Amino acid sequence: MSYYNVALPNYSVGADCYEAVPEFAKPFGKTAVVIGGETAMRKARPYLDKALAGSAVEVLAYLPYGGDSTYEHGDALKANPLVQQADMVFGMGGGRACDTAKYVANELDKPLFTFPTVGSNCASVTAISVMYNADGSFRDYYYPRLAAHTFINTAVIADSPEQLLWAGIGDALSKEAEAVFASKDDKLSHTPLIGVQVSRVCTTPLVEYGAEAMQSLRAKKATPALEQVVLDIIVSTGIVSNLVSHVPEYYYNSTLAHGVYYGSTVTQKGEKHLHGEVVSLGVLCLYTFAQDFAMRDKLMAFNYALGLPVCFDDVEITEDEFDKMADKFETTVEWAHRPQDVTREGFIQCMRDQNAAGRAYKQAQEKTA
Repeated sequence: MSYYNVALPNYSVGADCYEAVPEFAKPFGKTAVVIGGETAMRKARPYLDKALAGSAVEVLAYLPYGGDSTYEHGDALKANPLVQQADMVFGMGGGRACDTAKYVANELDKPLFTFPTVGSNCASVTAISVMYNADGSFRDYYYPRLAAHTFINTAVIADSPEQLLWAGIGDALSKEAEAVFASKDDKLSHTPLIGVQVSRVCTTPLVEYGAEAMQSLRAKKATPALEQVVLDIIVSTGIVSNLVSHVPEYYYNSTLAHGVYYGSTVTQKGEKHLHGEVVSLGVLCLYTFAQDFAMRDKLMAFNYALGLPVCFDDVEITEDEFDKMADKFETTVEWAHRPQDVTREGFIQCMRDQNAAGRAYKQAQEKTA
């Protein structure tokens, strides 16, 4: 191919940002259908209905996305007459709701706008959907177009479950670690080079503002600290994802840390833990693999302080499941685009080593408590 495209997020942020929806949506049509999580829509709908009142944009229906980002749920929504009738698709909720809406909008060739209601991931601003099987295990990636605009209402996010921001911080911790690690063997051209460099600003805000942001969420207040963390989780990591994901030429968006997560989906109890929760442990495994023990120990202390996992006991995974986890990792895009020094044996060993390091760290903290 003699050309390529780069799409970057457009977004509005703030407690009143839905007021900008008519301005950005009007050129794309007059009617929209909202696809989202039921709780998310219940909390965000009053803000959106108020913003659209008296405008040229009408919502035809608020439709549940189905509870998971599966092709089956997406196809059922595609067949819904109201979805087919609408000029636009509004994706509202968490990552799986937005990923489902992205799939539906792309398949029907309709403009998409996203409304993240939790600070847990960058799905609302990325051109990739993570698709799952009906049993909750990872299936594959789907590559839709980017949303035309994203509306990040911090008042809605401040009223979201604490656990989801907590897991979002854990997931965002992976962006710098994985982009830098995954690209280390390659000479980078312009676009992925920018992406990898942007990834280097993704960790510091989480460490600096993470604890304060969690306190803001508990108080249901849209504070500057919460906004900084939410923008890091949604926008900064999303920009990186869009710049470093160009399969089959290159893929630096995720690697070993997400390999730990995908492996967890086939374990007996690990699958019930949140994506970002397990990824944050995968980050520690990655730094253990890379023998960057200074960064590993810094983030291990951060994880422990926030209650994120530092060993596999924390996510109810036993070492006799590591082989099964490696089997799953070997089926992923991350494995196909792994750095040259990542082997199955090395992946398993870094999990064992981190498990030992995390257990030792917890014991030391408990003795000094």
